[in-house]
Amino acid sequence: MKQILILTSALLLFSCNSPFTPKPRSYYHIELPEKKYQLFDLPGYPYSFEYPVYGKVNKDSTLFDDNPDNPYWINIDFPEFSSRIYMSFKTIGGNSVYKIKTANGYKDSLVPNTFEGLREEAFKMSFKHSVKASSIDDSLFRTANGISGVYFSVGGNAATANQFFVTDTTRHFLRGALYFDASPNADSLAPVNDFLKEDMKHIIKTFKWKK
Repeated sequence: MKQILILTSALLLFSCNSPFTPKPRSYYHIELPEKKYQLFDLPGYPYSFEYPVYGKVNKDSTLFDDNPDNPYWINIDFPEFSSRIYMSFKTIGGNSVYKIKTANGYKDSLVPNTFEGLREEAFKMSFKHSVKASSIDDSLFRTANGISGVYFSVGGNAATANQFFVTDTTRHFLRGALYFDASPNADSLAPVNDFLKEDMKHIIKTFKWKK
């Protein structure tokens, strides 16, 4: 019994004097699916592209009743990752309804869609995340299909790290942005962000205007 008490005391003394080593922060392991794509090419839509088979295309129905200029707005949902790519389409030369602040509150205002105005709006939408962003890089591109646009990479804990727009500058303008249904955390979202970034690049690579 005396030997047991001595051994127990020694162990307690050792544990009290031993340095504490904190474990590094870790995140859940995410199983990523195999890369496969399918064609989005519905009749009447002015564009087509390839998107992942693990994504689901849905119409953004919240806009249809209020804004008839946007019948081709869609979302690509990724339920497995609680994320979504918003793809908003506008016709250059058409009109859009915006909320304008007045002395009597907000009211709807009909604004013509010009290429310069839509381009400026896309840059503002990307740079509004600058408060939480550690960096914002924008790069021009032109694909083998003759599609031109700008890709935005936003660093840090911004709401969306990947955005882009494509346009022919005369008739069509489409903007895409990847969002997660979670609090922005660049470290924990990095694996899925990088995974879906490849898919966004594939959408751009295969994108075509049909009319």
